[in-house]
Amino acid sequence: MELEHKAFWALKMCNFNMEELKSNRLMQMNALEEPRKDAYSSSLIYKEKTKMWHDKRIKENKEFHEGQKVLLFNSRLNFFSGILKSRWDGPFLVKTVFPHGAIELLSRDGTPFKVNGHRVKKYEEGVPGNEGMEELLLLEGIATT
Repeated sequence: MELEHKAFWALKMCNFNMEELKSNRLMQMNALEEPRKDAYSSSLIYKEKTKMWHDKRIKENKEFHEGQKVLLFNSRLNFFSGILKSRWDGPFLVKTVFPHGAIELLSRDGTPFKVNGHRVKKYEEGVPGNEGMEELLLLEGIATT
C-alpha cells in the first residue's frame, strides 16, 4: 500500500498535463528542425559556389583538327618530378581525330600513336607578347630603356 501511495504521489508531482506536454514536444521538434534546414540551405549555397568556381576555370572547348600542334600531358612524371620540370611534352602534330575523343599524333621521329583527347592541349607558338607591360611599368614609374 505504501508503494502505491509513493507512485501516486510521484505522478501527482510530475504534473502530466497532456496538452502542455504536446506543445512542449512540438517546440522541441521545431527547434531541431531549424538547424537541419540551415545546414541544407548552406550545403546548397556551397554546391552552387563550387560549381561556379569550377565552371569559371574551364579553359576552352577541346576541339582539334588535323595538322594542329598540341602538347601531351606526361602522367608518369609525377614520381620523379622536379620543381621546374614541365608535365607537358611536345609539340606533336595531330594526324587524325577520331570520334569519341581519341587523337592520333605524330611523334618527333614520325611514328603515329593514339592518345586520349583529355591528355592533350593546344600548343600556342611564339613568346607571349608583353604589349601592356610597358604601359604598366610607365604608370608605376619604372621606366625601361
